[in-house]
Amino acid sequence: VQLQASGGGLVQSGGSLRLSCAASGRTFGGYVMGWFRQAPGKSRQFVAAIRWSGLTTSYADSAKGRFTISRDNAKNTVYLQMNSLKPEDTAVYYCAADSSWKYYYDDSTRMEYWGKGTQVTVSS
Repeated sequence: VQLQASGGGLVQSGGSLRLSCAASGRTFGGYVMGWFRQAPGKSRQFVAAIRWSGLTTSYADSAKGRFTISRDNAKNTVYLQMNSLKPEDTAVYYCAADSSWKYYYDDSTRMEYWGKGTQVTVSS
């Protein structure tokens, strides 16, 4: 599976961005998709994950209530809608794919496939 994230940019605090991740290669619909992020000098953080059906999701506490993960299997694309952005959300955001749902996601979660990241910068 090849993954390509896009949609990052510079936004003011309180603003919104929608990230997209286009997948190609294998049957997209069978994969769990996730978003992770890494800020400079910090370790990678889990943000959100979504099961293949789109009906089951998991969020990091920092993302709950502000971010929404969704997917369109017909378009082989997963999205991350980010609202009420804060300067601490500044990071490179990566999408990832895995063949199995893990029931618990955190910063140490391993995924099978990773895409190149997209930079999100939130100014204060």
